[in-house]
Amino acid sequence: MKKVISTKAAPAAIGPYSQAIDLGNMVFISGQIPVNPATGEIPEGIKAQTAQSISNIKAILAEAGLSINNVVKTTVFLADMSLFGEMNEVYGTEFTEPYPARSAVAVRELPKQVLVEIETIAVK
Repeated sequence: MKKVISTKAAPAAIGPYSQAIDLGNMVFISGQIPVNPATGEIPEGIKAQTAQSISNIKAILAEAGLSINNVVKTTVFLADMSLFGEMNEVYGTEFTEPYPARSAVAVRELPKQVLVEIETIAVK
């Protein structure tokens, strides 16, 4: 049975999708862009944007009763692969071993012209 996870501590969906779906033992979190939910602002630079995206993920995980340690898979979308190193620096401070499986790809464009979007899968 699907259960919608939603929190005001992360940006609201900007389309016909849920922030996250809980399937009982797994939680699928939609891609999080670096919008500050309190202000609607987008920070400057890939490091700050990566940190904000992960903060949004943590807020959704908390709403589901989980933490960043429950994440088993991430997909990182970058506006340009040249941003990978700096994104990876921040990413490495937020996740600990055993690290989640991860894919990282460059895409042509992201919503609101942000530099990064991160989606996750977590297991209870």
